[in-house]
Amino acid sequence: MRRPALPRWAGTLAFKSAVFITVMCCALAALLGVLVHVSVTDRTVGQARELALSRLRTATTQYEAGDSLVHGAGVDPENLPVPLRELAATGERGTMVGKRRGRPTMWAAGPADGGRVLAVAVDYSQGADTIAGLDRAIVWSSALAIGATLLVGAFAVTRVTRRLHGTAQVARRISAGDLDARVDDPRTKDATLPQDEVAAVAAALDTMAASLQGKLLTEQRFTADVAHELRTPLTGLHAAAELLPPGRPTELVRDRVAALRTLTEDLLEISRLDTRRERLELDTERLGAVAERVVRGSGTDTGIRVVRDEWVETDRRRLERVLGNLVANAHKHGRGPVVLTVDGPVVTVRDHGDGYPEYLVEHGPQRFRTEGGARGHGLGLTIASGQAEVLGARLEFTNAAEDGGALATLTLPQRPGRGPDGAV
Repeated sequence: MRRPALPRWAGTLAFKSAVFITVMCCALAALLGVLVHVSVTDRTVGQARELALSRLRTATTQYEAGDSLVHGAGVDPENLPVPLRELAATGERGTMVGKRRGRPTMWAAGPADGGRVLAVAVDYSQGADTIAGLDRAIVWSSALAIGATLLVGAFAVTRVTRRLHGTAQVARRISAGDLDARVDDPRTKDATLPQDEVAAVAAALDTMAASLQGKLLTEQRFTADVAHELRTPLTGLHAAAELLPPGRPTELVRDRVAALRTLTEDLLEISRLDTRRERLELDTERLGAVAERVVRGSGTDTGIRVVRDEWVETDRRRLERVLGNLVANAHKHGRGPVVLTVDGPVVTVRDHGDGYPEYLVEHGPQRFRTEGGARGHGLGLTIASGQAEVLGARLEFTNAAEDGGALATLTLPQRPGRGPDGAV
């Protein structure tokens, strides 16, 4: 049997704290109420019992002397509770709360001659009213105390949960790539304020973000410096390779030099993307024409399907870079046929190979990582993702359910674009 699903708000700290405070307040109020009720009831009943027994002793003396009985005393009264009548018939004296003429009464009874019972009735209305009023006061005061405690507790817990929520938001911003995000909890900056656990978490998060930012900046600078320093010797190697005599060794040297130059340019491009300071040069482009131009420039046998063409406002150079890398990756790591499809602002590139690795589908492309003995340095899809982010587009990698193969889907943002005639 499956447990019923609880609403999302039922798992929040504020809700759990409210439930805990309510349960504890109710338990404490019930305990104190029971203690007060028992204490007052015992005292009130004890006083009424002593008075009834005292009058019973007086009535017994009068009955034995043949005098008239005190008010409320009588032999075998009809309203006497049965348990008390049976107790007195055995020769014992006792008391019991009952009713007489519809009013609460404390009865006291003892044996009389001939197997009869002598009983005294003492009005217990005032004592019963006192206990009932006390019970009402306990209930109302407990309700007020619980309400006040809930309000104070909700205020205190809300302050804590608000700070935790702010810390969680900063953590999500850092996870999304905003390394400048900080909690900046005022308690972490003022030593005179008490340092609670939330402040400790905020300080640890800020320290972690600063450390992570420093390491990433160092890595970015290192990558950019290495790529920049490699450009000069690679230019010399390229010039020297061009002077070599024709032959197979020369072709191998030129091929490796070209690969190094491509890698260097890719590293420089990734360094620029990592700074998140790239600027768009927007222009209105027809998406189908851009796709055809990319396929022609790739020199590959790639099919083009234009389901629905559309004018988009985008950076043509960056868009061509994204689509070119997707097409090149499909031919390098997949199998034909490779098809590029344009359907409104959505462009897909599909091959019919073994599909993307699981890590890429789940976590996205990772630089310098390839699997299955694939050739290349693993930067093409990383650059495509970075340029798509600059364009404000969404790039998703999945594996096609039918016929197998890898499927890359680029969804461009819906900006108000215009055609060449100026129409929207």
